[in-house]
Amino acid sequence: MKANSPLGPIMLDLSGIVLTPDEKDKLQSPAAGGVILFSRNYRTPEQLTRLISDIRAIRPELLVAVDHEGGRVQRFREGFTRLPPAARYDQAWRSGQTAAGLAETAGWLMAAELRAVDVDFSFAPVLDVECGISQVIGDRSFSAAPERAAQLALAFVKGMRQAGMAAVGKHFPGHGGVAEDSHLALPVDHRSLAEIEARDLLPFRTLIEEGIEGVMPAHVVYEQIDERPAGFSPFWIREVLRRRLGFEGAVFSDDLSMAGAAYAGDYVERARRALEAGCDMVLVCNAPGAAGQVLEALSGIALDPRRAERLERMRGRFPIDRAALLAGDEWRAAARLLVSHENSTRT
Repeated sequence: MKANSPLGPIMLDLSGIVLTPDEKDKLQSPAAGGVILFSRNYRTPEQLTRLISDIRAIRPELLVAVDHEGGRVQRFREGFTRLPPAARYDQAWRSGQTAAGLAETAGWLMAAELRAVDVDFSFAPVLDVECGISQVIGDRSFSAAPERAAQLALAFVKGMRQAGMAAVGKHFPGHGGVAEDSHLALPVDHRSLAEIEARDLLPFRTLIEEGIEGVMPAHVVYEQIDERPAGFSPFWIREVLRRRLGFEGAVFSDDLSMAGAAYAGDYVERARRALEAGCDMVLVCNAPGAAGQVLEALSGIALDPRRAERLERMRGRFPIDRAALLAGDEWRAAARLLVSHENSTRT
């Protein structure tokens, strides 16, 4: 496989802390474009660095990603700074502290620690507006106030960019208005387009205007607008996200193994329908057999140069030496600030 071969449209996961022979074969498929890492792939920073090096030895161009927001969703713990959930920054705002500065520091620290082990990007930040009913969003949201959620998320992204990391806003057009968890069911949002535009879309609109590089649609049906979940909906992706909001970055599907994606059929059909709706890359996780089927079915898919250009922007922009990072005053001050803030909110 040539080092500069085009990125395929499929992002895969791995079973453990080293590559298996089957996984090495899958990564060489022309349909493979990236790897998403989970807690099961992590033991130590050194082991993780070796694993990513092995991935890049097979396909140097593959994107390497992780869900690493903070709070409940932080895949790497020991050896990484524990990040607070996004709602903590809103608490700082309401108590008169410098919430935006705290969010920016957290975004930088998260991104710098990941870039120091050669992860390209994290699927962050969450742009969902908390409505007090979601079982899966909750304190992952920056705020129940759309304007504040937008400003805090923007500060977080500013910090990420300082560390050379692109951002992915999720879950478009907003997952906060439904109680169900789309990992376990297909949620249905009963609100009108006008209601969603006035509230949920505000953080997305703000971050798109500021050039956010990636967006992930929700596995949620907005029944008054489209019978299809947003991640399979040309209306939501091509009409609203691309045309009305002017988004020019990469669109990543949420995991196609989630219950909310079963609407679209088997795994191959899910992948096809998500790509046809406008996704640039689809995630197939926790289903290695299905991943193989999807890779085989899409190995001959026509390469879109515009898609390749959008995905290329997700690559880490510059390397960070981990030893130098941890020895530096900036990292020490950032880690101390976040730990101090987290401890103060629990007392």
